[in-house]
Amino acid sequence: MAAVPSGNIPILVLKEGTGRTTGKEAQKNNIMAAKIVAETVKTTLGPRGMDKMLVSSLGDVTITNDGATILKELDVQHPAAKMMVEVAKAQDNEVGDGTTTSVVLAGELLSKAENLLDQNVHPTIIIDGYKKAADKAKEALEQIAMPVSIKDDALLVNVALTSMGSKGITSAKEHFARLAVDAVKQVAEETNGKIKADIDLIKVLKKHGKSLEDTELVRGMVIDKEIASSQMPKRIEKAKIALLNAKLEIEKTEFDAKINIESPDQMKLFLDEEERMLKEMVEQVRSTGANVLFCEKGIDDLALHFLAKSGIIAVKSVSSSDMEKLARATGAKIVANVKDLTADVLGEAKIVEEVKIGDDKLVYVRECKNPKAVTIVVRGGSEHVVDEAERSLHDALCVVRNAIEDGKIVAGGGAPEAEIAKALRKYAVKVGGREQLAIEAYADAVEAIPMMLAENAGLDPIDIMVSLRAEHESQHSPYYGVDVFSGRVKNMLDLNVVEPMRVKQQVIKSATEAANMILKIDDLIAAKGMEKEPKTPKKPEESSFD
Repeated sequence: MAAVPSGNIPILVLKEGTGRTTGKEAQKNNIMAAKIVAETVKTTLGPRGMDKMLVSSLGDVTITNDGATILKELDVQHPAAKMMVEVAKAQDNEVGDGTTTSVVLAGELLSKAENLLDQNVHPTIIIDGYKKAADKAKEALEQIAMPVSIKDDALLVNVALTSMGSKGITSAKEHFARLAVDAVKQVAEETNGKIKADIDLIKVLKKHGKSLEDTELVRGMVIDKEIASSQMPKRIEKAKIALLNAKLEIEKTEFDAKINIESPDQMKLFLDEEERMLKEMVEQVRSTGANVLFCEKGIDDLALHFLAKSGIIAVKSVSSSDMEKLARATGAKIVANVKDLTADVLGEAKIVEEVKIGDDKLVYVRECKNPKAVTIVVRGGSEHVVDEAERSLHDALCVVRNAIEDGKIVAGGGAPEAEIAKALRKYAVKVGGREQLAIEAYADAVEAIPMMLAENAGLDPIDIMVSLRAEHESQHSPYYGVDVFSGRVKNMLDLNVVEPMRVKQQVIKSATEAANMILKIDDLIAAKGMEKEPKTPKKPEESSFD
C-alpha cells in the first residue's frame, strides 16, 4: 500500500502487495461473508430441516444437520466468516445446543444492519441499539420462563426430545431422551443448595452393530480394553475393585548397571528373586480381598500368570480419564504404589465381565452402588448412524443438564422469539431516536427464527408470521409457536415442545456479540499470501518476445 504526497514520491507504509478495503466496502464485504455462512446452515433449522453431506479432503463422509459440526468441517478462509464459525463453537461449548439458531440470528442481525448502514445510520448507533435490545430480550426471556425440578422426569424428557426433534435419529428419540435424563440425574450432585451435573462424567462409547434401540445406559463403566490374560475368569460377581497407577513389573535401574553372572546357579537365583518380587506384589493385591484390578501402566507376563492363578481379573494400560471415572463409579481410590493397597481403598460393583461386540472385546463394570460416573454405549446400523446418534445424544445431555442446573425452561417452536420481538417493538418506541431503528431491526431479525422453521417445513412464512404475531399481540399466551407438522400456530406447551432458558440466552449473547464485532470493522488489511509454487522462468523457445 502506497501513499502519494504532493511531491509525487510514493511512500510505502505496508508491504507491497498488501490488500486493503476501507469504509462501507469493508463492512459490506464482511457482512456478505457472514451472511453466506448463515445461509449454509439455515436450511437445517427445526424438525423439518435438511441434512448436509460433508466430504473431507481425505474422503471421509459426515452426514449431519448439527450446526456446530457442519461449520467445524467447513474449511472457511474469510476472516469474518471465521468469526461466525467461532459463534457456533462458543454456543456448543457453553450450552451444547442452539448452534444453528445462533449463527442464523447473527446473520440476520448483520443483514438488518446492512439496510440501516444504507440509510446512513452510523455503526456505533446500531451497536448501541443492538446491546440494549439484547438486554431487553434477556429480560423478556426471564418473564416467560417456567420452573423445572430434577424430580420432574416427564418435563426433562420433553426437553431432551425437543433438542433431538431435528436430528436424524427420530426413530429412537424417546429411548435416547430417557437415557439422557437417567444419565444426567445419576451424575448430578447438590452443593451449597445448587445442583451441578458434570456431563464429562458420562462416557459415551460408540460401537456400530445392532440398532439404535439397543443403545444402553450402564450404571458403571465400560472400558474399551480386553482382560489382560486368557487364563483369567471372564466374569466376576460381587467384584472388589482395585485401581492402581503403578507398574506391576520389576523396575529397571535408572542408571546403567552390569550384573556379572558366572554360574547357572547364580542365574537361577537371579530369576527366582525376580519371580519372588512379582509374587509378593500379586499377594499384596490378593490379600486386600480384591478380585478385579485396573492398572494404568503395564503388567508383567509373570505377574499376569500369578493374578490368573489367584482368580483375579486384570486390565492393563487403562487411560487416566477412565481411571478417574472408575473411581467415581465404584467408590475406589486410585493408589500410586502396590504397598498402599488396602481393603478400604477398594471399590465395589455387582458384576465385572468381558463382553464381545463385533470384533472388539470390552470390560463392563455393571451396577455400581450410586455411581457418580456412568457410560452410554451407542449402537446403530452403520458408522454414520452411530456418529449422528452420538451428536444427538450430546445435545440431549447438554440440554437436560442446563434445565436441571438452572431450573428454568421456555417453550420452543419460535414462541420465545415471537414474544421477544413483541417486547422489543414496545421498548423501541420508548428509546426513540436512531437507536429505535436498531432495536426494531433486532426485533425483525429475531423473528427470522420462526419464519425459518416455517420455511423449512414447506409452509408459507408470511402467513405463519401473521398468525404468530396475532396470537402474541392478543395476549392469550406467550407460548404460541410454529407447529411444523400441522402447519398451524399452536400452544407449544400442549405439544410438549420445551427448551432450557440458558440455550436461548446464550443464542442472544453470542449472536449479538459476533454481529457487533463485525459491524465495528471499517478497515480490512490483508497481508499478501505466500505463493504456493515459485514461478519457473520461461524457456527461451516459450518466450513471448519473438
